[in-house]
Amino acid sequence: MEKQMIFAWAMIFCLAIAPVYGQYYSRTVKAGPRVEKITHLHFYYHDIRSGNNPTAFLIASPNITQDPPSYGTLFAMDDPLTTEFELTSTLVGNAQGLYLALSRDLTKFSAVFYADFTFTTGRYNGSSFSLFSRFPPTDVVPAPGTIREMAIVGGTGKFRMATGFALLRPTSSNDTVGDAHVEFNVTLYHY
Repeated sequence: MEKQMIFAWAMIFCLAIAPVYGQYYSRTVKAGPRVEKITHLHFYYHDIRSGNNPTAFLIASPNITQDPPSYGTLFAMDDPLTTEFELTSTLVGNAQGLYLALSRDLTKFSAVFYADFTFTTGRYNGSSFSLFSRFPPTDVVPAPGTIREMAIVGGTGKFRMATGFALLRPTSSNDTVGDAHVEFNVTLYHY
């Protein structure tokens, strides 16, 4: 019984003293004023699921007989970003991430995207921004000029603490194999 009392008092002492030492780790310091910057980026994204060198792979699919499967299908991607529409134009970075198809209607495409867009050349070399957003429902072959908006939720390097939006305009797609080429106009607010 005496050992239990000593243990209980030791626990009470440890719990009572913890807030005193915890203040050091929980101190809040007021940040100085920061200047917010705005950066506009323009590039092309190439999501290729066909051929000998695909950049997006099916990694999970629901156990259904739908052909091709769409609803609940998960893809991993490592897609190139270029300065022009042609895949052979100057490579400026890549988009790595996942997207999950959401539409049960095979004539529409909708997905949730998470991707990190990293730049590997130029003045933004080593910097990235993160896109985490829902791609709204659209026809599998969208009408020319269709623009979609997606949210930017973070960034690193020169885009540290970025927020903003990306306007996407599909420039071509092949609905039979799933390839897509998309023009990105991105507005980033960062410090």
